[in-house]
Amino acid sequence: MSKTLQATEIDLAKLEELFRLEKSFDTDFFWEWRDNLPHIKESEQLLLDDVKTDYLHLSKHSLLEPIVKMVILSPILKLAGFYRSPFYLKAEQSISILSQEEAIVIQGRIDVLVFKPPFWVVVIEAKRAAYSVEVGIPQALTYMIANPHPERPVFGLVTNGSEFIFLKLQQQDTLKYGESDLFSIKRGNDLYTVVSILRHLSQLVAKP
Repeated sequence: MSKTLQATEIDLAKLEELFRLEKSFDTDFFWEWRDNLPHIKESEQLLLDDVKTDYLHLSKHSLLEPIVKMVILSPILKLAGFYRSPFYLKAEQSISILSQEEAIVIQGRIDVLVFKPPFWVVVIEAKRAAYSVEVGIPQALTYMIANPHPERPVFGLVTNGSEFIFLKLQQQDTLKYGESDLFSIKRGNDLYTVVSILRHLSQLVAKP
């Protein structure tokens, strides 16, 4: 009989054990967060400056996940183009996956799923501001493994409102993932780069 675990209980060591997951350190594996990033217009930069100002003000008190989603995720997803055709969004999308030996069932809920029917595009895991984004990486990867179309890569974004890490998961001969650099809303124009990466992903997926 299978044992059931919640995605929030899973760490990277457990994912490696259950799914033979490997981390790729090859810079060519996850090139999408670095190469050919689109330009962010000055008017969009001004909007993102406002988002940053709002966050820095509100973060004087602890920000829970719903506030992180409202203040940070909502405007950057809009600027990335994910609110328009051919994309759709789902919140609290339930997932259930079996380990390779079918001894463990992992269940959870994706905070925000961006998809272009029928394919998943970006899995987003949001954490409260007090948490490190590192905490959310195993959870996001777990949801990404549940991608119903493993022949295509799926991307992830983990954020606590202040910091951002992008993920890429590819299921071919082996299950591999890669990470981007860590971006911070408090460091220079990193928020511009975050939106630029998201927009690049949207453009890549939107191509026929």
